[in-house]
Amino acid sequence: MNGKAAIYPGTFDPITNGHISIVNRALTIFDRLIIAILNNPQKEPLFTLEERIDMIKESLNGAPNVEVDTFDGLLVDYAVKKKANVILRGLRALSDFEYEFQMALMNRKLNRDVQSIFLMTDYKWFYISSTIIKEAASLGGDTSGLVPEIVDRRLKEKFNFAKNT
Repeated sequence: MNGKAAIYPGTFDPITNGHISIVNRALTIFDRLIIAILNNPQKEPLFTLEERIDMIKESLNGAPNVEVDTFDGLLVDYAVKKKANVILRGLRALSDFEYEFQMALMNRKLNRDVQSIFLMTDYKWFYISSTIIKEAASLGGDTSGLVPEIVDRRLKEKFNFAKNT
């Protein structure tokens, strides 16, 4: 597949409507987008890699110009392997920027041919994160409208809040 490609890395545990917004906006800029789920053995995610891949694919309705993949190791090495020279990151708040700025500078030091591009999330998703979503869901909070339907359903199942209908 030819064209300008970007890597959108993250844990996506789980994917939120904020992530989906970034994906949809990125697809107006790039010909293809690779959603790259970091396989980090030091973290204990709520959802397995397979569950996250399934939820992302279903949430995006099988968009043909989106690939969902996993990686470990250096992100810049993965980008080169995938023939993409852009790393896409979403920003919500100033605290996100500080961390992302440091990561972008380190990635630039590791490989000057891989560029970092930032997109601000839409204002209506500014306050949500995967961590906040998981915390609310674990306490029985309503996450509908904040995450794709498949994610809302899986969160309820994980925390045993599925409705008995």
